[in-house]
Amino acid sequence: MAWNQPGKNGQDRDPWGSSNNQGGNSGGNKGGRDQGPPDLDDIFRKLSKKLGGLGGGKNNDNNGGQRSSGTGGKLAGIVVVAAVVIWAASGFYTIKEAERGVVTRFGKFSHLVEPGLNWKPTFIDRVRAVNVEAVRELAASGVMLTSDENVVRVEMNVQYRVTDPARYLFAVTSADDSLSQATDSALRGVIGRSSMDRILTEGRTVIRSETQREIESTIRPYDMGITVLDVNFQAARPPEEVKAAFDDAIAARENREQYVREAEAYANEVQPRANGQAQRILEESRAYKARTVLEAQGEVARFAKILPEYKAAPEITRERLYIETMERVLSHTRKVLVNDKSNNLMVLPLDQLLRSSKPTASARNAQDNSGNDDLMRLPPSSASNSNASSSSSFSPDDIMDQRRANAQRNDTQREGRE
Repeated sequence: MAWNQPGKNGQDRDPWGSSNNQGGNSGGNKGGRDQGPPDLDDIFRKLSKKLGGLGGGKNNDNNGGQRSSGTGGKLAGIVVVAAVVIWAASGFYTIKEAERGVVTRFGKFSHLVEPGLNWKPTFIDRVRAVNVEAVRELAASGVMLTSDENVVRVEMNVQYRVTDPARYLFAVTSADDSLSQATDSALRGVIGRSSMDRILTEGRTVIRSETQREIESTIRPYDMGITVLDVNFQAARPPEEVKAAFDDAIAARENREQYVREAEAYANEVQPRANGQAQRILEESRAYKARTVLEAQGEVARFAKILPEYKAAPEITRERLYIETMERVLSHTRKVLVNDKSNNLMVLPLDQLLRSSKPTASARNAQDNSGNDDLMRLPPSSASNSNASSSSSFSPDDIMDQRRANAQRNDTQREGRE
């Protein structure tokens, strides 16, 4: 319908159905090109009448039409007010503590909202809640080729967190899928540069670190709003066809490592003990050396003191030294050999004599030190003075007493001659 449709004696019509022949419309359009803006109250009234007419049916009575129009207008107003209230109430929403709200207005990013109660105009703004505190996990696995042309099945788990909700939603089509592809690519690249033995044994920690660095360097240019927290190398195993052989190889390698550790532990235990024994032997050697030197020095000093006496009286000194030596030696033996003037060797049966008679002090000492059975030979000069063959109760004490008497007599005679 045109805005200025001619007809009815030049009266214009408007698209709302108003005309100049209605006197109650004081603010309506007057027709022609110089008409003013439409009256909103009149438009609202017209709309209420039309809605009331649709709700009350056809009624030719004027009074009934007016009552129906008034009731329909009120109903339409209530409906509009209720719709506005419902629309306003539907805009309230809540963001949880661990989440951040990403608001888009007509599909374009607008701003972020913090946790708590918020409001948005329905059908205009849209809010998407993103958890920024939860640690998310992404699993990656597959059969991959190693650098030594072996096939290995690897399983890995990636833990990450959303740090920028807006970038997470709008930087790429799907940040999770992009991270999954980056993880798979990084893992295959690292496995392709490693050998089979290194992957299955001691190289897991290195592969884990290298994979994490590869993932971070891959996703950094995209700025997807996520941060990789950790990469866990869960499992790496050979294909099932050769799994038994690889298990044997791994068991042998572990046994070798165990034996090496046991050998090192044994070496750590034995070496300090050997060092201690060597040090003890060295200390004993030094002590023996010092003792021997001191004893030699003592012997030299003793000889230096005896030398003047020997020069003064050689016979007496020689006899005295001989007697002292024999006394020291015979105190540890139980057999005595005596040679008289007839050059007959006589053995004194001290064992039988000690059994038949009461042992003397020297015999008791000889019995206490019965471990040595030394045979001593007496000189002929002392044997001639001992008269051992004439007595059946001959003992070493008697021999010593006789020798001392002879020595004293010789000293007396020598002094008299001098």
